[in-house]
Amino acid sequence: MKTSKVAESFLACRRVAVTGVSRDSANHGSNVVYCRLRERGYEVFAINPNAETVEGDRSYARLEDVPGGIDLVVIGTRPERAEETMKECIALGMTRVWMHRAFGGGSVDRSAVDLGRAHGITVIDGGCPCMFAPTDDGAHRFLRRVCMLTGAVPRQVPEAVVGG
Repeated sequence: MKTSKVAESFLACRRVAVTGVSRDSANHGSNVVYCRLRERGYEVFAINPNAETVEGDRSYARLEDVPGGIDLVVIGTRPERAEETMKECIALGMTRVWMHRAFGGGSVDRSAVDLGRAHGITVIDGGCPCMFAPTDDGAHRFLRRVCMLTGAVPRQVPEAVVGG
């Protein structure tokens, strides 16, 4: 399915956890995503096991600590942490995970992507929620075009393959 359609369905979710949100927010991609979602009216949860607060809000050590559940997880950590996060998502029965990436490898880890899809999770393996409506802006739309050309934003998102 086209990434824009999958992103649209992901961004229709209102309770979003963002991993990798830093106490030091200066130019940190996860913090940008977190703040943008919060500004646009999403109920957003910072996941950082080393912080009690992030961006003035309570932070949670693990996804399972968020009260009331989560509809979407945005992984914004280093890629070597992505598989552990994906295992948390599987344990919680998550169906949507977005791995942040613009330039370089971002948070995308191929084994985590494959693991999630094998367990029925739809995974966007690249790009950023800020690149798609309704959370986008002109600069991020431009970045989306560039990143689609470089492959950092996938043009298609495969269906999850349960048991595959």
